[in-house]
Amino acid sequence: MAGGHAIRGSRVGAGPMGEAERGEAAARVRVSFWCARGHESRPVFAQDADVPREWECPRCGWPAGRDRDEPPMPPRIEPYKTHLAYVKERRDDRDGAVILAEALARLREE
Repeated sequence: MAGGHAIRGSRVGAGPMGEAERGEAAARVRVSFWCARGHESRPVFAQDADVPREWECPRCGWPAGRDRDEPPMPPRIEPYKTHLAYVKERRDDRDGAVILAEALARLREE
């Protein structure tokens, strides 16, 4: 066996790790969060940590809050808009008719 100095089955950091080597674990608290779909998630926080008002639901990705009866609503996702949709937001049919008439007049002059 070449290089027989290593202990088999060991690696750096391996071995029993207890509180004597790591120090004492912080006191913890489990907090419930609910999303609008009714999923409950229960992440663990240090007892003296600031618990956030909202948490992302690990099941659906919606925001979850601590009030089960009134969870936060998911953000509204705007659908993809075409260039024409943006133009129609800025101009009405009368504006379009005027622009079309001007463009046709220029084409006829050429």
